[in-house]
Amino acid sequence: MFLSRKSIEDQRTESYVKMEPWSPEGLADVGSHCSPCGSSDGSSLYSVTMSGRSQPLVSRELITNNFSCCHKRYDDCPSGLGGDDLMKCDYVLSSIPKRLCLVCGDSASGYHYGVASCEACKAFFKRTIQGNIDYNCPAMNECEITKRRRKSCQSCRFMKCLKVGMMKEGVRLDRVRGGRQKYKRRFVEDSAVYLNSQYCQPAKKSGNKIVSHLLLVEPDKIFAMPDPTAPESDVKVLTTLCDLADRELVVIIGWAKHIPGFSTLSLGDQMSLLQSAWMEVLILGVVFRSLPYDEGLVYADDLIMDREQCRMAGLLDLYCTLLQLIKKYRKLHLDKEEFVTLKAMALANSDSMNIENVEAIQSLQDVLHEALQEYEKNQHLEDPHRGGKLLMTLPLLRQTANKAVQRFCRIKMEGKVAMHKLFLEMLEAKV
Repeated sequence: MFLSRKSIEDQRTESYVKMEPWSPEGLADVGSHCSPCGSSDGSSLYSVTMSGRSQPLVSRELITNNFSCCHKRYDDCPSGLGGDDLMKCDYVLSSIPKRLCLVCGDSASGYHYGVASCEACKAFFKRTIQGNIDYNCPAMNECEITKRRRKSCQSCRFMKCLKVGMMKEGVRLDRVRGGRQKYKRRFVEDSAVYLNSQYCQPAKKSGNKIVSHLLLVEPDKIFAMPDPTAPESDVKVLTTLCDLADRELVVIIGWAKHIPGFSTLSLGDQMSLLQSAWMEVLILGVVFRSLPYDEGLVYADDLIMDREQCRMAGLLDLYCTLLQLIKKYRKLHLDKEEFVTLKAMALANSDSMNIENVEAIQSLQDVLHEALQEYEKNQHLEDPHRGGKLLMTLPLLRQTANKAVQRFCRIKMEGKVAMHKLFLEMLEAKV
C-alpha cells in the first residue's frame, strides 16, 4: 500500500487552490480547476477500477490533499502500475503543485484565518483587524490584487481577504506577544471556551460521546458571497450556488475525517462514501438552516431564496421537493444533535457499488445508529419510535439529492454557468 493512514492524516489541513471563475490570472495559474464553459476539460483525471468502471480520481486526491488540480496525467503512469488506482494516486500525489495564496496568488505558507494564504497577506489581514483600520480605494473598488500589485490598494486587498473567506473572528484583538506557539495556544484555549459555550450543555444532556463529538466538529458557517459586480440574473444565482457548493465540498471532506471510524476506512472506501453522499450532506444542511423559515431556502446566511426566486433561477422543482423534507423535519422538531448525527449517517449510508470493505462500512453505520438510538432514548422518552421516524426520512433525502444532481447536470450541459473542477468531478461521479 503506497498511501499510509499517516500520510492521509498529515494532509488534513491542506487546502485546494480555488481561484475565481472570472479571473484570467486564476485560470492561468491553476489550469483546469475552473471550466468556464461548465464542463470538464479533456485532461480530467480518471482511472479504471478493478470492476472495469471508469471513476474520477480527482476526488481521491482531494481527500488526501484537498487539492483540485495536478499537472501530470494518470495516462503517464508507468505500465507496471496496471489498474491499481491506489498506486496511481500515490504517483499523482508526488506531482501536486504548491498551494497558492487565495488573496494574491503568491505561494501560501499555510492555512491562516480559514484560507490558504501567504505570510504577507496573513500579516496584512491581522494588522487591519487589530488596528480596526478603514481603507478607501482611490479607484472603483475593482483593483486587481496580485503578488506584485498587492500593496497598490489596501482597500481592495482587504475586500479580497474577506471575499475568499478570511475570518475576522480568528484574529486576537489583544496583540499577544511571545511568538507563534503562544498565540496558537491561547487561540486554541479561546476556541475551546467558545465551543464549550456553544455545545457543552447539549452534549452533556445527550449522554452519548459520539453525538457530543459530532457537535464539536460541526463546521462553521460558510457564506455564499455573490459577486457584487455581476448583474442580477439566473446565471448569477446559479454561479453563486455552484461556487458555494464547491467550497462546501472541501469543508465536507475535512469534516468527514473527524467522524469516528471514517479515517480508519481504506482510501478507496472514503472516496466512495464521499462521492455517493456529498449532495445528501449538502441538502441536509440547507434543510436544517431553513427550518425557522416558512417558505425560504437558506443556502447560506447571505443567500435565502423564496419560491419566486427559485422559479426565476429554474429551481422550482427542487424547491418544492426540499419543502417536503423541511416539513417532515419541522414536524419532528429536529434538533442540532439529531441533525449532526443524521448527516454522518447519510454519509455512511452509501449506495456505492465500489465499496471494498462492506463489513467496515456496516460497522460505521452501526456505531452511528446506536448513537442516535441512545440519544433518543435519553432525550425523547415520550416517543420511543422517534429514531425510526428520523431514519425513515433518509430515502426522501436521497431522492431530493438525486434531483439536485440531475438539475445541476442540466445546468452544466447548458454551459452558461462556470463550475469549479471539484464540483464538476463530484457531479460526474454521481451520474
